Amino acid sequence: MTGTLIRNIESETDYAGKYVSSPMVQSRSIEARLSMIFKNEINSEAGVLLDYNPKVIRKLAMFIAGDIRRSASVGIAGETASGKSTITLDIIDTIEKFAAGYNLKHIITRVNTDDYYYDRSQEVKKAGGMAEFAKNYDFDVPEALELDLMCRHINELLCGNSVMLPKYDMSGTTIRWDNHTLANPSRIIISEGLFTLTDKIKDVFDFKIYVDIDRDIQKKRFFIRAHERGLGASSQTMYDNASNKAEIYIRPCRKDADIVLAGEADREGYRKFLNKIISVIERVYF
Repeated sequence: MTGTLIRNIESETDYAGKYVSSPMVQSRSIEARLSMIFKNEINSEAGVLLDYNPKVIRKLAMFIAGDIRRSASVGIAGETASGKSTITLDIIDTIEKFAAGYNLKHIITRVNTDDYYYDRSQEVKKAGGMAEFAKNYDFDVPEALELDLMCRHINELLCGNSVMLPKYDMSGTTIRWDNHTLANPSRIIISEGLFTLTDKIKDVFDFKIYVDIDRDIQKKRFFIRAHERGLGASSQTMYDNASNKAEIYIRPCRKDADIVLAGEADREGYRKFLNKIISVIERVYF
């Protein structure tokens, strides 16, 4: 995914002066290495990879080799409390550490799907608080978010344009501040959220990742989070609704995913898996 950044496309040498073979040979070599990494990970008892579409290996190799000469977009989805946000932050941190080691700039930009929830702050105030409002409002459907705006923002970034992203308050006020955060284009645009891979927006992503998780672990995480947000007695109702709506809107996204990750895996496992992919880039270009 960083091939266009670290490779001089107009010559047969990369920017560090190392010889690079023809694009076709290079891409095939990268594809073979990636294929081995993915196969080993999915066969490992402690692996974070549950499933993948073999076609994703070819596409990833093409981005790394620079055969596809534009930024790459990554969408990560999963049920509430599946671990998708934590995985996303670990991916960003790992890639930024790699980039810092080679002084690479503008490597990754995050667009958080949750920031596109509609502002319902006035309705929350009228209801007397989030717990009461949530009894009659469904946050667990795609229509609760302005996904059209999110899609436009990602496309702008992929076209090389800066955009001002919204910011949503997840503490219970439902306030959304528009034009809040400046996002600059980079080599990787990454997004995560409940509905990141639903029909309205999934096609904007080059790489679709679904985070699957054991139901008991997910439920425990959900109620811990609900307590932190002061949802009180409405927590069980909200969980039941989230689970029912996930059956309709989120779980079907798994079949469209290029990569399926285990949401209950050890966090260090995600980093190790990603670093193996990064090692392919290092072997080729550095």
